[in-house]
Formats: sequence, C-alpha cells, structure tokens
Amino acid sequence: MEKIVMLDFLNDLLWSKVLIVVLIGLGLWFTIGSRFVQFRYFGRMFGILGANQAFSKDKHGHLSSFQALILSVAGRVGGGNIAGVAVAITLGGPGAIFWMWVVGLIGMATSYFECTLAQAYKKAEPDGTYRGGPAYYISGGMGDNWKWLAALYSVLLLVTFGFGFSALQSYSVATSINDAFGIPVLATGIGMALVVGVIIFGGVKRIAQVAEVLVPVMAIGYLAIALVVLALNVEQIPAVIALIIKSAFGLEPAIGGGMGAAILMGVKRGLFSNEAGLGSAPNVAAVAYVPHPASQGIVQAFSVFIDTIILCSCTAFIVLLGSVYQPGITSEIGGVALTQASLAGHVGEWGRIFVSIAMLLFGFTTIIYNYYLGENSLKFFSDKNQGLIMVYRVAVVVLCGWGATTDLGTAFGFADVTMGFLALANLFALVMLFKPGLRLMRDYDQQIAKGIAEPAFDARRFADMNIDLDAWVLEPQDDIRADKTAVQTA
Repeated sequence: MEKIVMLDFLNDLLWSKVLIVVLIGLGLWFTIGSRFVQFRYFGRMFGILGANQAFSKDKHGHLSSFQALILSVAGRVGGGNIAGVAVAITLGGPGAIFWMWVVGLIGMATSYFECTLAQAYKKAEPDGTYRGGPAYYISGGMGDNWKWLAALYSVLLLVTFGFGFSALQSYSVATSINDAFGIPVLATGIGMALVVGVIIFGGVKRIAQVAEVLVPVMAIGYLAIALVVLALNVEQIPAVIALIIKSAFGLEPAIGGGMGAAILMGVKRGLFSNEAGLGSAPNVAAVAYVPHPASQGIVQAFSVFIDTIILCSCTAFIVLLGSVYQPGITSEIGGVALTQASLAGHVGEWGRIFVSIAMLLFGFTTIIYNYYLGENSLKFFSDKNQGLIMVYRVAVVVLCGWGATTDLGTAFGFADVTMGFLALANLFALVMLFKPGLRLMRDYDQQIAKGIAEPAFDARRFADMNIDLDAWVLEPQDDIRADKTAVQTA
C-alpha cells in the first residue's frame, strides 16, 4: 500500500505539476527561439513528404523519411487517442480539447528540435543502418562527462517503453476485444504474441514495412469515420467548436473544477498523446536517410500534428457531437466505452465494433514501436551482443501474452514515473543543445533563402559538433548540392 501511495504521489508531482510547467515552458521557448519553426515550415512538411526522396531509400537500403514518419506515428497514435481523449472530456469538460490543441501546436517545435538533433548525431552501423536518439545526442553533443546521463536515459527508455508500455498496450487491446467480441483475453494475448514475434524478429526494416501498411490504413480509416460523423452533424459543428472554446475559459459548466480542470486534463492529454519532449520519436527519426537533419525535424513535427490535432480531434468530435455525453452532467461511462457508445449513436451498433478494431490496430502498432525503442536502448550499450537482443525479443513476446491477462496497475504506475524522469533527462539535454539545434536550423534556413529546393547537409562544416561523418556520406546528387552550398556560404 505504501508503494502505491508513493507512486501516486510521484506521478501527481511529475505529471500534474513539474512536467506540465517544464514541457509547456520549453515548448514556448523553442517556438519563439526558432521564430515559430512549426508554422514557418508547415507547408514544407507536405512538400518534403511529396518529394521523391521522402519515399525512396538510398543505395544502402536505409529507411525513407516517410517510413520514419509512419513508424513514429505508430508510436504516438495509440489507445490514448480513443480512450484518453474521452477521459479528458469526461473529467475536464469540452474545454480540455482546446488546451490539448494548444499543447500539440507548441509540442511541434519541441519535436522539431529533438528529431533534428537525433538526425545530426546519428551513428552509422556496420550493417549500413543508422542508430540515434537522445542517448546519442547526449553523449555526442554534451561530451564524455554526460555519458552517464545518456546511459540513464537508455535504461529508462528500455524499462518504460520496451517493457512497461508493451504490456500495457497488450492488456488494453485484449480487454477491448473481450468487451466487444467476447474473445478470451488469453486467446488475444497469444495471437498478438505470435504476430509480434514474427515482426520483431525481422528487425527494424520489417517493423517499418508493417507500420508503413497498417498506420495509414488505421489513421485514414479513423479519420474517415470521423468525417462521416461530421457530415451527419454538420449543422452542429459551429456550436460544438464554440462550446470547446467557451469551456476552455470557464464560460461553460464542466465537471471537476471548471477552467482549471479543462486546462489540466487538456494539457495532460496532449503531452501524453504526442510524446513531444519524451525523446521517444527521435529514436525513430534518426534512422531515416535524409539530405539534411532539419528535413526530418520538420517531418516529425508533422507527426505531432497528425496525432494531436487530427486523430485526437476525431475522437473529440465523435463524443461531443453525440448524445451520450452531456456537458456539465456526470457521465456514467467513460474512456473507450464512451467513444464506443457515442459512435454507435451516430452510425449504429457496428460503431462499437469499429472502435474495438481501431483500438486493436492502434495498440498493436504501438507495441512494435515500443519494442524498437527498447532494442535501440540495448544497442546503445553494445551493438555486438546479439544474444542479449534475442533475449529481449523473447521477453517482449512473453510480455504480450502475459500482459494481456494481467492487470499490472502498480507496474504501470511505476512506468509512468520512469517516463516522467525520462522526459526530464531529455528536456535537460535539449536545453543544453539548443544552440547547436539553432545552428542546424539556420543552415537549413539559409539554403532555403538562397532558393535551394532541397537543402543538403555538409557535415564537414559541423565537425566541431562531434558529428559522425560516416553517417553523412550523401548520395551523389546530395553531395554535389552540399558542395555548392559550401561554396555559396564561403
């Protein structure tokens, strides 16, 4: 009992006080210091993804920019987009959605910087792939005196995502499928364990290939059903938007504390959902082949937009346009059940089944994403110990099966605490490396200002930043562009 009380205390301290202030404060600092980079290059997000380089791999078979984006979306988009948003509305009122949007827009700048740094400090592996993430930009950018922090971050990442949240997603998916179809949680757990095993034993490239198919299907499918709901209730949309804004500033009744509850729940939902600042997405952003670090930073900022502004909003409108939830009145149901009941009210009982399938896909892709984060953590310590990697893969498969049948409330509370410390370690590193991040951004800005359509990164000009030059052996067309840029700059 004392352990549970202590975990609750630490969770409340970290997520209701410290991290809300730190994440939003630093997000605003990154936004203003970068001259609102997430808005300046918002249109360019689509341009980068529309370019051939975004989908093509280089001669070594590195992941494309699009694959890295999709893999990070697989991790950001999970059960929280369906159940978590409904909880935020239930406890904080419709105004929670407004503050969730604000946090998402601010978080785009944080994600830009952490993913740009991850690209710049990535390491080339003997097999032709890349490795990178916060542990790498901490050790590479902050120097040998901070390698202990890089090691601590890696351990926290392994414990939080590699083990804790993999089991959590398995439990959430299995219970949702059981509620909707009556399928035993053990059967779902075994099924997921087998499929996850086949995927993760194929390495990061197979993980990316699976995510490249599943994530667009699930995201577009969920967006499509939300658009159907909007079309069926088009005349109510202005009133719902007005309700969200009024409730955000305490002008409408809300459960649990009015404006304060709206801010708290909206901010927490936004931070939990988009993961900007946690350092999880940079582990994926680093593996892509791109001509400039800032290119992937811009793309990864877009993944926050997809998660929070688009997909979380889908759930919000499904709930708020329905008749199940009534503002100012305590709801008898919450979480995924509220989303299911609301969608069923719009499109019929098959809506409940749709939500359960969406939960399955969202949770499944998050599991394989979490696995990759754990593997990346282990490889930071040793990229030659394949035996340890095999043990880890077996452990994740076992967790998928066992976690589906066990409510590990205390373990998940512990994972929330470790995630809080994970975020603090990463945010400290981002503060320390803010100037190098600005330097990378300005190099990109200068090339854009000179009319260069696709800026290229000449790592030789940034040798003082302790960048791995072997990770920046560009393709011929990129190398020529980098040489031209160097001449123009000189």
